[in-house]
Amino acid sequence: MLKSQAMKINTGKGSVSLVVLLAIWSVSAIASLPGLAISPILGDLNKVFPEVTDLEIQMLTSLPSLLIIPFVLLSGKLSEGRDKLTILVVGLSIFFLSGVACLFARSMTWLIVISCILGIGAGMVIPLSTGLVVDYFTGDYRVRQLGYSSAINNLTLVIATVVTGYLADVNWHLPFLVYTLPGISLALSFFLKRQRSDPEPEQSIQLRHKRIDRGKLAGLMLFYFFVTYAVLAVAFYASFLIDDYKIDSSFSGVLISLFFLAIMLPGLFIDKIIVRLKQNVNLVSLGLVCAGLLCVGIFRGKAMLVVGALLAGFGYGVMQPVVYDKAATIAPPRSATLALSFVMAMNYLAVMVCPFIVDLFRHLFHTHSDRFPFFFNAAAVLVMVIVTWRYRGNFTLGLDESYYKS
Repeated sequence: MLKSQAMKINTGKGSVSLVVLLAIWSVSAIASLPGLAISPILGDLNKVFPEVTDLEIQMLTSLPSLLIIPFVLLSGKLSEGRDKLTILVVGLSIFFLSGVACLFARSMTWLIVISCILGIGAGMVIPLSTGLVVDYFTGDYRVRQLGYSSAINNLTLVIATVVTGYLADVNWHLPFLVYTLPGISLALSFFLKRQRSDPEPEQSIQLRHKRIDRGKLAGLMLFYFFVTYAVLAVAFYASFLIDDYKIDSSFSGVLISLFFLAIMLPGLFIDKIIVRLKQNVNLVSLGLVCAGLLCVGIFRGKAMLVVGALLAGFGYGVMQPVVYDKAATIAPPRSATLALSFVMAMNYLAVMVCPFIVDLFRHLFHTHSDRFPFFFNAAAVLVMVIVTWRYRGNFTLGLDESYYKS
């Protein structure tokens, strides 16, 4: 009896078995894998396929990303009227089989085609990586699990990046092994079918909505796009600074890993952070991001780069699960995954347009400095800090009363 009780996880509206929780976590773990296997081998593809052009190599990463966004939204829309677990199984199957196919690809054309199909499968899975948490958990339990989900996602990203780097040294096909990890989630999805989520309790804020609150959704989408764009400066441009100042190139990988580890860390105790900061959660987090970007921009040594990456990552890591939870609270239960899909699509949109935004403002300010992205984004975040301080009672920028009430 005691053993049975120990294996049950409280959801706020009942309980689930540990294996169901592991199934949900496994889906969270794979959500950031698309594009990962390719990154350590991009520099070698010209040697593997001497006839390919730079455009074809770029298509290998850009086309799957383009396909992820519409299929994230499609998956969210389908989740309103269809069984979410069926969508999950289809998406995981496409993801897994594409990963297996990548291991046997012998031409750049086939790699591009398979990667595009993989992007379709990944797009179907991504909104369910948080949608399952929203379905199975409620209230404080949901906030805590969304924090864990974010932590698992980013930790998997760090570990897989390191592993694929080593695998690439052995054989260029081997990094694609990480794309077979959805097979584990596919096997565990059987347990999700055996134990469905309980309905929302009567006092749930979600039951106050008959449809998605579009005004609040638009605010969350814009806010999440902005903060994601802001911190991407670390992931996209820190390596250029490191090269310019003759720092060992291997340090770039270390810095990016620390950045993602910092994003992971707040997820482990996000509920405690919210209790402590209340409506100032975003204000403090944006302040950390601003300070982090400035540290990287003005760095004089490795220590400042590390501090900057950690501050920016930690601040973003606090805001991410909070944004996801807010997205769930502005929609009725059947539409929560759809609301999440719109918000999560902003992450991929920010990744796609970040270089174009930075290049545009570099042109406007007539500069090619590698420090510019950090100073410019820090200035933009500082403006957002001031706006957030002024309107910290706002639903999007702070945590208003309706958010606190369960």
